Amino acid sequence: MSFLSILYTTLIAPLELFFETIFSISNRLIRNEGLSIIVLSITVNFLVLPLYKRADELQAAERDAREKMAPGIAHLKETFSGDKRFMILQTFYRQNHYSPIYALRSSASLLLQIPFFIAAYNLLSGMQSLKGMSFGFISDLGKEDALFMIGSFPVNILPILMTLINIISGFVYTKGHPVSEKLRVYGLALFFLILLYHSPSGLVFYWLLNNVFSLMKNIFYKLKDPKKILSIIAAAAGASLLLLTWTAGSLDMRQKVLLSILSLLLLLPFLSRTGKTDKPRKERPKDALIFFSGALLMSVLTGLLIPIDVISASPEEFINVRFPFDPSLHVLYTMCLAFGLWVLWGGILYFFMKDRSKSYFSEGIWLICGISIVDYLTAGTDRGLLSPNLQYEEFPVFKLSEYLINSLIVLVLVLAFHFFFKKFRTLVRIVLIAGIVGVIGLSAFSIRSVHQTYRSFRNRFTYSDQVPTITLSREGQNVVVLMLDRAIGPLVPYLLEEKPELKEQFDGFTYYPNTISYGGHTNLAAPALFGGYEYVPGRLNKRDTEKMSVKHNEALKVMPVLFGQNGYEVTIFDPPYAGYTEIPDLSIYSDYPEFHLYNTADHFNFFEGEMDLEEYSDLVTSFRNRNFFCYSLMKIAPVLLQDTFYDSGAYNDESSGATGSSGDAGSGGISNASDLVQKKDDADLTAKGYDYDFMEYYPELTHLSEITSIKDGTANTFLMMTNDTTHSPCLLQKPDYVPARFVDNTAFDTDIGSRYNIGGKKLNMSARVQKLHYHVNMASFLQLGKWFDYLREMGVYDNTRIILVSDHGYGAGYFDIKCHDEDLGFYMPLLMVKDFNSTGFSVCEDFMTNADTPVLATSDLISDPVNPFTGNPINSDKKAGPQLIMSSD
Repeated sequence: MSFLSILYTTLIAPLELFFETIFSISNRLIRNEGLSIIVLSITVNFLVLPLYKRADELQAAERDAREKMAPGIAHLKETFSGDKRFMILQTFYRQNHYSPIYALRSSASLLLQIPFFIAAYNLLSGMQSLKGMSFGFISDLGKEDALFMIGSFPVNILPILMTLINIISGFVYTKGHPVSEKLRVYGLALFFLILLYHSPSGLVFYWLLNNVFSLMKNIFYKLKDPKKILSIIAAAAGASLLLLTWTAGSLDMRQKVLLSILSLLLLLPFLSRTGKTDKPRKERPKDALIFFSGALLMSVLTGLLIPIDVISASPEEFINVRFPFDPSLHVLYTMCLAFGLWVLWGGILYFFMKDRSKSYFSEGIWLICGISIVDYLTAGTDRGLLSPNLQYEEFPVFKLSEYLINSLIVLVLVLAFHFFFKKFRTLVRIVLIAGIVGVIGLSAFSIRSVHQTYRSFRNRFTYSDQVPTITLSREGQNVVVLMLDRAIGPLVPYLLEEKPELKEQFDGFTYYPNTISYGGHTNLAAPALFGGYEYVPGRLNKRDTEKMSVKHNEALKVMPVLFGQNGYEVTIFDPPYAGYTEIPDLSIYSDYPEFHLYNTADHFNFFEGEMDLEEYSDLVTSFRNRNFFCYSLMKIAPVLLQDTFYDSGAYNDESSGATGSSGDAGSGGISNASDLVQKKDDADLTAKGYDYDFMEYYPELTHLSEITSIKDGTANTFLMMTNDTTHSPCLLQKPDYVPARFVDNTAFDTDIGSRYNIGGKKLNMSARVQKLHYHVNMASFLQLGKWFDYLREMGVYDNTRIILVSDHGYGAGYFDIKCHDEDLGFYMPLLMVKDFNSTGFSVCEDFMTNADTPVLATSDLISDPVNPFTGNPINSDKKAGPQLIMSSD
């Protein structure tokens, strides 16, 4: 990061993120962009009101001091000159307890506006969700309003109205002030008119509302008791919000509770004035050390520890093999963002507060630290799989009891930490400082671990621009073993029922519905798939003197080495967990230089022609930088707020569009970081954005025909490849099941209850996880069908044996078959085989396991095949009798 980038991330980005979060939450509740801008303006202005009020007080104090000293300064300037005048003026300033640097206080309000304006300008001027949205007479919030034209010149009413309000506000504010200050205010109004005249109307509307608020603020300052009137207005707003909350039918109970709490907070100032006496309040000593220690602890917790904790769990998942980037560097951005939010802007607020308010700030940050750490360690820790795009595969729906228990814990923590703050102030300081040291120490250890993983990756991996190539022989025999990670075998009949053309494309295949796998995860199930029955978990555990990585690598080599020894040209794509690393370590095949080895990750581009792979990589990095910090905020939040921060994995990112032409694959392309997260509606009929994981693997399937090379001759070939498209559940556009920026399946899912029923055997399709897995399995089959058509066209389909197999299935609850409360869908993999010259589509009810794969691959090609590493025969004899399946969380 450059210095300017660090400065922007620390100073402006926290404000921009805050604005975006407020707008996003408001828009989800109100579903109106114009009203959401109003909510944003009101929220921001009320929150920074004390800041601007204090700045105005400092400005007034500066003005009064200058006016008081003006006669004396004028006399001294007339009497003295040169260095003597300078020295005497300095003495005069000291006698009046004044420093020339105090003159900056007159610009405090303006200086505060600059970062707020830049943040609002950057956010609202580029916000895609405003484009095409109308509000009142504004036809498009994403463009200048251009209410009418004079020739070719657009007359924009909003900037003109904004300027008029600004001038009126300035007139009220500067009444009785020096001419120089009036000129500055009016000049600033003219500057904003010129700057914003051709800006999007959403941005100008926001700034206009700010000026209206400023005008109202200046009028309030002239009233006798502005606090009382303000409390009445807030109470009226709170009562109205409470009424709307409980009469709105679109809100769930969690949202109603949160809005009710907000309503009560708005009522609180008015209620606190009732029965108020003139009894002097007790002094509350300020404690800057506690405040800044707490702010720094929150910075290292949310900007350092939590992000690096996620990355260190699987560092290689965050590495782009084509454009490598040390994942530990993500925390540089998140730390700047966190420091800017908690320390810099928190410190600015603290600096401008009065002493009593500073005391509340100190206690507040102490309470936030305690609640945040406890929530991070205890609240919602079992959410399931988190993808590299920080999206949960299934974000949990919390029970009412979980909400109540966590809320009770938060309440107890508030009381306990308040007591400690009152009684043990010194201990509080020690705890905060110790917390900072501890968090930094833990983070440093994780950063070192991630960096070492990255260095290890760079040392063993060199990216090649060579296009991955599937070589097939026109006259020889070709064997293809394609592992579709997590493909679900029992879905096959329903896929073929919906798309009958698949039966023609899959001509010659035999489907084995009674197939099991020996584990529900790749590390447990893949060794048996690639190596056979010697590598099922129970038999691997008997080789207890060897590391799992050694046994796993051996299994991945069994078929390639066996076919290679029998004269086959061997090609390998993405052997799963080779070297026991997330990015396959192809050096496990270093003893076989004749093999063609490829890691296909980050090689294929679905957005070809719209965005190159380097731009895509930069977008992913930008996306993660922002969302790591947002993920941290979610993790430290009470359970009641976690879904608000999570926002279906988008973390309130509003940079993506809100409308588009659904059904057009790639509709609108991809231009914003939030396009990498798919946000679905509650019914799973519509969605916005692409699923990052799916887009990593799906393009390989769409490019299969392009990367297939047919060579003449009688040479035999063997291909072993893995693809994770079926491991990346998401919503796709029907009827072609393709990714689209805007998905709308409302016209296709009218009969979802009756469609998935074959011979009375009903497929459960009500849950989101069921629909999404069905979609990606269908997408994979459709692309494979196109590839098979290409193989027929090229004349190599009949002389190619193809085995489609998965390492395991998934417990999506399609048939509610359980054992010990575990869905047995995890152990129902895909197994389909097309033999040489076979025709027709058939179903075989024989009992099979995915450990039969080596036997099926070598059948009638290699007589009496023997494991090249153990010398044991490769057969299915061990399938007889009970089978031991290993279950794992």
